[in-house]
Amino acid sequence: MLKATIILDGDFTIGPVDPRLFGGFAEHLGRHIYEGLYEPGHPQADAHGFRQDVIALVRELGMPVMRYPGGNFVSGYNWEDGIGPREQRPARLDLAWQTTEPNQFGVNEFNDWCRAVGTAPMLAVNLGTGGMAEARNLVEYCNHPGGTAWSDLRRRHGWPAPHAVKLWCLGNEMDGPWQIGHKTADEYGRLACETAKLMKWTDPSIEVVVCGSSGRGMATFGAWELDVLNHTFEHADYLSIHSYFGNAGNDTPAFLARPDEMGDFIAEVVACCDAAAARRRSAKRIMLSFDEWNVWYHSHTAEKPAPWSQAPHLLEDAYTMEDALCVGAMLITLLNHADRVRIACLAQVVNVIAPILTAAGGPAWRQTIFHPFALASAHGRGTVLQAQIRSPGYDTRDRQAVPYLKTAAVRQANGDLTLFALNRHLEQPLAVALDARALGKLRIAQWIELRHDDLKAVNTQAAPRAVRPVTRPIPARADSPAVAFRLRPASWNVITLSPGHG
Repeated sequence: MLKATIILDGDFTIGPVDPRLFGGFAEHLGRHIYEGLYEPGHPQADAHGFRQDVIALVRELGMPVMRYPGGNFVSGYNWEDGIGPREQRPARLDLAWQTTEPNQFGVNEFNDWCRAVGTAPMLAVNLGTGGMAEARNLVEYCNHPGGTAWSDLRRRHGWPAPHAVKLWCLGNEMDGPWQIGHKTADEYGRLACETAKLMKWTDPSIEVVVCGSSGRGMATFGAWELDVLNHTFEHADYLSIHSYFGNAGNDTPAFLARPDEMGDFIAEVVACCDAAAARRRSAKRIMLSFDEWNVWYHSHTAEKPAPWSQAPHLLEDAYTMEDALCVGAMLITLLNHADRVRIACLAQVVNVIAPILTAAGGPAWRQTIFHPFALASAHGRGTVLQAQIRSPGYDTRDRQAVPYLKTAAVRQANGDLTLFALNRHLEQPLAVALDARALGKLRIAQWIELRHDDLKAVNTQAAPRAVRPVTRPIPARADSPAVAFRLRPASWNVITLSPGHG
């Protein structure tokens, strides 16, 4: 049997987890908004047209922040199209996704939906076809109490109290040639700097996120970050990065190793941020907003809908058990970089590469990837400890010595310790010994496992619980200082240890 060891010491920490690490992302894309969040006439729609079954599932995910309205969509979006009486709102061609946007759901509806869910809005402004004036006006519309043109317009539209949006993204993936209004680093950096100034002068309490590279594989990666921060360092609070992984080649061991690459990406971007600080001899540290991350590849081969259709089925990946393992590993990576990743947004939330799927007029259900996210969100709040791991490993075509055991350890305020542990071996169990003597006596209080014999198993409308977490029995010898447990092959686990007795 394979054997691994985890060594923990309470004095060696990575840092506290910002709750916003478990954020989500809602874009006007496919059926995310229409038939997802908003479906008037649905049996479970409220007076606003919000699907209550979806709201209940998003609450279960525990997402403290929600990015909106894009994504690629935002770079061609006029926010004024989505306010005011619905019958007067114009339909527009969305060039990003070749669909028609009816604008029946806009910034006010989104803020109402966020309040219903219990999440905080994270609004993106258009720096593609738009500019600093439109961005400044949106801040005034959302956040100023009243007595000005834009704030009084919000009040006339039926929202007398300001939305008080505190987190703002300055554009989206502006380094990508696919982006409407694609810019060079200098073009974007200058615009983002001036936009941030106007937005913060309008409301000094806000924080802003500037665009980093849209992916580690971009030719300009690294240089883009340094050039953008050269312009925006004094005004930026966060730098945005994105990662998606897939298994189109059906190489599961390599697929499950990809989340380690996510950690490399974070470390490299942190180095760029700190280089910008060092250049200024500044103690300021730019934090990261990993505001798009997920598994995404199943829908790449799907038939494209007719151009200019409204709310078509787009990017509706049907996620497998192995996708859930990869998402669980990505969550472990984010936790192990909690010192610098303060915001992260699973992309997306409903229907579009999402943990939740819906049927028009019908039910909503949890995809496989719903479960690791919900469990990490529920059990991953606290302080992340530095875990020293000794584990056998394996090689892939792109990476060597990948440890079979991938883990993160989070200490809760009540003294409990939560281990998130993935066994990447597809056939053999992994016997794990936990050395946590410096944390006092601990006992395993709960063990939740996500596993299925078929790594290609999916959850469907007909079988929504095919893949789901189960509670495992507590091992007979489960007290420290010699806590030991066995992880089954290809399993993602949440193990809670509480202060015990000798």
